[in-house]
Amino acid sequence: MRANSGDSISVPPNPLLANSTPQTEEHLSTKKIRRLVILVFLLNVISAALFIGSVNRPVYDDPFNIFDVHNYATQGLSVHSLLAQRNPPGPTSFLWMAAGVRLLHGDELRDARLAALASWVLLAGGIFAGAQFSRFPRLWYGGLLCLLVFPHAIETAALVLTEGPALLFALLGVLAWLEFASEPNISPRTLALGLLGGLSMGLAVTCRQYLLAVLAAAALFVVLQYWKPAFRGKTPWAVGAALSLVLAIIPVLLLVLVWKGISSPGMAAGTSYSNLKASVGFNFSRPLIAAFYAAVYLTPLTFPLLLRLKGSQRRMALLFAILGGALIALFAPLFLQPGPLNSLIAFASRVPHGGTALFAAIAFVVLYNAASFCFLLREQWPAISSCAPAAFALLVIVFFVVEQIGVGGNLAFFDRYVLQLAPFLGLLAFSVLPRLTSATHSRTRGSFRSQSRDALALRLRRVSRTKRTLAICILIQPENKSMI
Repeated sequence: MRANSGDSISVPPNPLLANSTPQTEEHLSTKKIRRLVILVFLLNVISAALFIGSVNRPVYDDPFNIFDVHNYATQGLSVHSLLAQRNPPGPTSFLWMAAGVRLLHGDELRDARLAALASWVLLAGGIFAGAQFSRFPRLWYGGLLCLLVFPHAIETAALVLTEGPALLFALLGVLAWLEFASEPNISPRTLALGLLGGLSMGLAVTCRQYLLAVLAAAALFVVLQYWKPAFRGKTPWAVGAALSLVLAIIPVLLLVLVWKGISSPGMAAGTSYSNLKASVGFNFSRPLIAAFYAAVYLTPLTFPLLLRLKGSQRRMALLFAILGGALIALFAPLFLQPGPLNSLIAFASRVPHGGTALFAAIAFVVLYNAASFCFLLREQWPAISSCAPAAFALLVIVFFVVEQIGVGGNLAFFDRYVLQLAPFLGLLAFSVLPRLTSATHSRTRGSFRSQSRDALALRLRRVSRTKRTLAICILIQPENKSMI
């Protein structure tokens, strides 16, 4: 073969290798995340079990919640027991723990705690079992991982708290329902998943009323899906989606009919506890607080975005973070709600102006990261909107923040409430950041291939020059046959 000095050879990438490598990396990444989730879950369960076995006295909210557990354990489910409930959360979590008390027949406090721990075990087992059959197992493992490492996860697994059963019904319901809602061509299996998922999401709302955001997200998700060409005109799918939403609303409507509202009558009237009241009302500052704490717990999941912005996006994010951080620091008493962040700022306040400076710095970082995340969402929107778990998670987060405007009374926004958002924050973060990483790797691989092709072409040109030099020598000295 002869090659001239001006020739260049392009080496196209092998399409089989180009396609198989990302898939292999994705599979290995999913397996690593699954192993990590199993490890963290086992550590959480061991920690909670050790606490339950060694501490047999009420702590934190145990003295308040054990009253309703005892109420349902002794009287069962009836209109009278529902009206006698003291605490603002829905009755289903208390009924779950009361069922554990009646089943185990031991110490009431310990049995209620064991029932709460059992809800976490069933939640993790359900995610492990269901995620492997979904199209996005990595996202569900990521969402569960974010939930397990959340600061309040272990305490809600070890104490008489309502988040465990609420998240059990909510997450397993969403996992099953999305498998139905993502397929335009329904089958008996997917329809059953949709109906069971809808009912489970409704039961989640009767555990924690804040999970109304899940039902609102499901309703809007159905509308958005129906606008897509693949779903338009699919009457069986539309009927199935409507039935699943009806099943989701039925438990909520029954509770509202008995309570004559969304909170227990005692809390709504302010008679359950002398200084606390929770009812439907208008609170314009609470959505801002909820959005801030959602952004606080999103930051550790998406902190690589802090170094990604360039040009005008960076300037806009800096301006937003500076102005927003200054305003949040100015109204620090409003934004510092009970939780780890409040405790950290109180500790830093031992130094003069230390708490104010630290809170302003945290607010700046949180808002800058939130702005970076919003920019990335806008860039990745076609991919995010086509990923059902990510799109649904984003809707849940938005509705959770918006619904806070209707929370009246004087209950503080405990940052433990954000635990209900943790898996959805994880779903969204794991769906966005891998695309950023993959894009970076693609650019790196593309640059490496380009450099390799350039080096190969340079080598061929050098070989061509060597051959021409050799041919000239042969023509000049034809008698030296041995040189050929």
